[in-house]
Amino acid sequence: MSGPRTDITALAAEIAALARRLSGPTHAELTGVEIARDLDVLADTALRAAVGRARAAGHTWQEIGDLLGVSRQAAFQRFGRPIDPRTGELMSKAALPGAANRATELFIDWIEGRHDAIVTRFDATMTAQLPPAGLAAAWAEVIGMAGAYERMGEPRVRQLGDHTVVDIPLEFEAGPMKGRATFSKEGEVSGLFVLSPDTP
Repeated sequence: MSGPRTDITALAAEIAALARRLSGPTHAELTGVEIARDLDVLADTALRAAVGRARAAGHTWQEIGDLLGVSRQAAFQRFGRPIDPRTGELMSKAALPGAANRATELFIDWIEGRHDAIVTRFDATMTAQLPPAGLAAAWAEVIGMAGAYERMGEPRVRQLGDHTVVDIPLEFEAGPMKGRATFSKEGEVSGLFVLSPDTP
């Protein structure tokens, strides 16, 4: 697949071509997965371009958030282009490479009790505040509140200032929660939480 485009007409044509390939009967199963992955990337690019056009036309973050079923803050955090008050320039939207996989592995380790492996990825502040025993106690508290862990959803990655934030839907016996891992520019874990699913 070629690099993502910002022109909506070109994106729509590329999405349509990929969708036709996906519905074709002749490709192998793994090729279908590859096509669907590329469609997902293009759909996200198209959504970002459409949000940019809506903002340029004067629509508010509240309107966009309402349409997407999220708060205006969540819409801005995902699609906004904030100015860094320190430099007056656009803040970087480049998330830490592999952040979704890093966060997924982090939560799998937490769920499976590999606390020593988790703390090796912490920054200095997290290392001081949350030792392995603290991680174990925190997970026990989550289980006490939400019941047995059942499954994990698709991670969502966003850039927030100098940090990359990954939210992962977590399903428990008593209902849904949200795991959140925050990474520094250097890739160290600077935050690790289990939150209510409606937390922005």
